[in-house]
Amino acid sequence: MELFDILNKRRSIRAYKKEPLHKEKLLKVLEAARLAQSANNRQPWRFIIIQDEDNKKKIAEICKGKKWVAEASVILAGVAVDTDYRMGNGRPASDIDLSIALTQISLAAVDQSLGTCWIGSFKYDEAMEFLKIPKENIIVGFMTLGYPDESPAPKSRKSMKEIIFREFWGE
Repeated sequence: MELFDILNKRRSIRAYKKEPLHKEKLLKVLEAARLAQSANNRQPWRFIIIQDEDNKKKIAEICKGKKWVAEASVILAGVAVDTDYRMGNGRPASDIDLSIALTQISLAAVDQSLGTCWIGSFKYDEAMEFLKIPKENIIVGFMTLGYPDESPAPKSRKSMKEIIFREFWGE
């Protein structure tokens, strides 16, 4: 599939078929994350693959009761490590680096005829404890992964004129 076809086809999927994910497809999307760019090539990410039904139900509860989360074949927890490294603006690079890696997962998933949904709203402390993540790391988000059981229509996007400035802010 061509890159712009993938970009145009990607949707947030919240309904999944009850079908186990083929191992090869899972490895392919995780390879996309492994290849992601990061500040100084630090690769400050770890991914927890959650497939056990009881564990998926617990993660759905942690994700503020979103039951559809447990319907996905796989839930990935994206964890930032090396969280002390800062960008020039003082913000942790690991959060952004992990976001880049998760975006690559979502795009590779489309290429593999899979669906994903980024989940950033969850009970942080409960997630950290349940997944036994050391406190020096940060769980940035969850991503569901599986065979889509819906085909959402495209959402409206802002025009280029609304988002692009030339040379200076507002121009």
